[in-house]
Amino acid sequence: MAMESVVSELEGTLLKDPDPFSYFMLVAFEASGLIRFALLLLVWPVIRFLDVLGMGDAGLKLMVFVATVGLRVSEIESVSRAVLPKFYMDDVDMEAWKVFSLYEKRVVVTKTPRIMVERFVKEHLRADEVVGSELVVNRFGFAMGFVSADIASISSRVAKLFVDDEPSLGLGRSTSSFRFFSLCKEQMHPPFLTKENLHDHQLLRPLPVIFHDGRLVKRPTPSTALLILLWMPFGIILAIIRIMIGVMLPMHAIPYVSRLFGGKIIVKGKPPPPVSGGSSGVLFVCTHRTLMDPVVLSTVLRRKIPAVTYSISRLTEILSPIPTVRLTRIREVDAEKIKLELSKGDLVVCPEGTTCREPFLLRFSALFAELTDQIVPVAMNYRVGFFHATTAGGWKALDPIFFFMNPRPVYEVTFLNQLPAEATCSSGKSPHDVANYVQRILAATLGFECTNFTRKDKYRVLAGNDGTVSYTSIVDQIKKVVSTFKPFLQ
Repeated sequence: MAMESVVSELEGTLLKDPDPFSYFMLVAFEASGLIRFALLLLVWPVIRFLDVLGMGDAGLKLMVFVATVGLRVSEIESVSRAVLPKFYMDDVDMEAWKVFSLYEKRVVVTKTPRIMVERFVKEHLRADEVVGSELVVNRFGFAMGFVSADIASISSRVAKLFVDDEPSLGLGRSTSSFRFFSLCKEQMHPPFLTKENLHDHQLLRPLPVIFHDGRLVKRPTPSTALLILLWMPFGIILAIIRIMIGVMLPMHAIPYVSRLFGGKIIVKGKPPPPVSGGSSGVLFVCTHRTLMDPVVLSTVLRRKIPAVTYSISRLTEILSPIPTVRLTRIREVDAEKIKLELSKGDLVVCPEGTTCREPFLLRFSALFAELTDQIVPVAMNYRVGFFHATTAGGWKALDPIFFFMNPRPVYEVTFLNQLPAEATCSSGKSPHDVANYVQRILAATLGFECTNFTRKDKYRVLAGNDGTVSYTSIVDQIKKVVSTFKPFLQ
């Protein structure tokens, strides 16, 4: 049964790590760039020295100043919305969460600027209130690098939330500098050894992070950040070499040469042979993890398979070692393009319409099921060490470069059997039924979960828009107009 109210410290309690430094490093890298990232790492010894001297508050202010001064507040908000929640979630202390979640009114207290944590704490940890410092912003929307509240004032603001009744429980470290514990009827300090009845509590887990952005795979602690900076020059050189190999060498030679430069492809299942004669091509339906999915598939098959694309950059199209067919998201136009390509041979399509990093599959578009019965599902997955090869709010032209900058990128390609006739539209099944079936068997192969989320959901979360881009040509726009008015002309 839910109790009354709880006040919990964020750092070192709901989050395992009491030091917020790595999250400021993320803000520096994603909202500003490599120079600010390196500068903040340079001042880390000073921050640690201040902490040892008992001047942790001064060290925090220095951290905030270097990470945020001169940044647009909108950029900080974007990082807080799209990047930080994933790293916060990975650091959540589930035992502390079990205690925190039992209470009806939940308040979180943080020494980090509120703008950085509020979205995660309210949406994923289901807190009602977040009390923290506020960034000082000038009239032009730029952060000044200062905060308008210190530890003492934050504690007093907590007291104002409980004028009528004191909190039932306070969660926090015994060494915490916050003073809200004296307001609480009871106190608990880490480690949290929950009782059996708490383990039986049927409350939902924190809301999972399905969509996230940003280039860094690992949370940039000081040691990890230093390793990233030291690797960066070598990574850029290695990426250029790998890209040149893919552009210049024949497709059948790439798997052998790529191993010499750290790449690895794991193949499971039996790929189908190339089509012969005048028969229609096979449609490879792939899960979408990175823009490299079709390229890796062609590498495994030892032949160039055209891939349908939508939002990749022109630079990526130029560098692509396989043919690309740019779609418009105009259904009639795209159907014609796919049919034409299938009449020529095999084709690759990713019906999710966008990438997803987490172990979830987005809703599959049913268009592919309407156009052919020769469907081969392919489960794609990958592992990288330093950099993500996808972005929603960044420069997509850098996607292949970041992928190849990883020391040892690994791809897993699993071929499933071609769909039997009774599982396709030729047996009377609807395109949506076929698409949902393919989604389910691919998710089961990868150990992922199926969702009903779409590309628009992803971009609304990460970029604040629906991910729509302008049509690629005047001809496509004319075709859209014609298809719109066609019923009235008949």
